[in-house]
Amino acid sequence: MKDLLDAYPEPKPATTTVATLLKRIADKGFIAYKSFGRSREYYPLVKKKDYFSNHVRGLIKNFFNDSPTQFASFFAQETDLSKTELEDLKKLIDKEIKKM
Repeated sequence: MKDLLDAYPEPKPATTTVATLLKRIADKGFIAYKSFGRSREYYPLVKKKDYFSNHVRGLIKNFFNDSPTQFASFFAQETDLSKTELEDLKKLIDKEIKKM
């Protein structure tokens, strides 16, 4: 926990706040820890990519009627993407289509 607190800029959160957050994340199965005397070393149980993939799928399900097309349409129209960014997205989509 000391390493986490050291990484925060001022004003740092209370130690109890960080401890509560770590406990909640551990209770949800995202992290675990090894005890070393009076200290703990935390480590991830879920890969970052898997975590984000799961949450994006939930976002699509809950806010876009389980329609990736509606999500993509909203994302493309409402995020002020530049022409270059849209072209890059198109290349990614074309690449995924070719894999099928």
